[in-house]
This record gives sequence, structure tokens and C-alpha cells, in this order.
Amino acid sequence: MAPSCPTRSRVWSSRTSPPPDLAESEAWVVMGRVSAPFGVKGWVKVQPFSEDPGTLMDFESWRVGRGEQQAQYAVEAVQDHGKSLVAKLVGIDDRDAAFALRGQEVSVAKSALPPPEENEFYWSDLIGLTVMNREGVELGKVDSLMESGAHDLLVVKGRREHLIPFVAAFVGKVDLAGGTVEVDWGEDY
Repeated sequence: MAPSCPTRSRVWSSRTSPPPDLAESEAWVVMGRVSAPFGVKGWVKVQPFSEDPGTLMDFESWRVGRGEQQAQYAVEAVQDHGKSLVAKLVGIDDRDAAFALRGQEVSVAKSALPPPEENEFYWSDLIGLTVMNREGVELGKVDSLMESGAHDLLVVKGRREHLIPFVAAFVGKVDLAGGTVEVDWGEDY
């Protein structure tokens, strides 16, 4: 029996085994993290990283793990659970198996994601871009992004670390093809 949740849910009952692994060259995007087991029948609680927590509900399979230690799972059922999700993955059938996934990243194939709108970017596309200020000084490369209370921050690592608000007042042109981000940010900020 599935945990009861009053809102959106999706079940793929036709899936009885995990889907075949996609090619290793396939790009994957981290979309969330398994935060805890949920109940005793193998359900997991997932903290989504996207603005819309329900985004992960649109995928029939997830890759779960970190680094080289990842496995692909068919999603048997998934339900909205406030700001998180609860999911039943094929092959994860008890609390111990669910507990073993705690803290692992949940990824989906990048090719399965819809293209971003104009002036919107997937965080994964920004990682590794070279950040230049308007004076032409290279500040470093985008190492990661983080959420703050007001807006997202680019974490730029170079000679020093810069936390640059990812808003139009500070971020100019983002050139994914050219691998650069132009910012209005001083070298000594």
C-alpha cells in the first residue's frame, strides 16, 4: 500500500524491472537527493532541487547514487509530499534498502529535459563556464550554484572565491557556446 498523500501522484505499474542503462556518454542532471526512507515498504523521501518539486514526477526512471556508484531505477510510483516527494523505486522493497539510498543524488537524462526558456539556464549548463568581468578580467570558473534567501548565487573559484548573485543587475551575457559568463563584479569583491 502506498503512503497516503493528498496531492499529485503518478504510478507506472507496467514497469516491473529497471530500464536498460543508457549509454555512459549520456549527460545526466542532478535533480534532487534522497533524504530518508519513508515507511517500511521501500519508499524513499526525495528533496527536489528544481523550482517545481513535481518536476521529477515526469520521469519514469532515475539514476541514483554519486560518482561512479550509480544505479538506474524504474520509478514504480511517486507522490507529491509538500516541498518534497515520496517515491517507490523498483527493486527497493524494504526500509533497509531505502535507508541505503539516503544522501544519494537523483539524476535524470539531460536529453529528457525540456529546453530552457530564453534567458533561463539549467544549473548544470553553467558549471565550468569562465567568468569574466566587464573590464575583461577573468574571475575564475563557475564551480557550483547555491540558493540563498533572495536569489541564486554563482560560486566562482579562481584566485579567490566569489559569490555572485545570479540576477540581471550583476550577470550580463551568458554564452553557453563560448563557455563564458559576463558579470558586473569587481576583482576584489
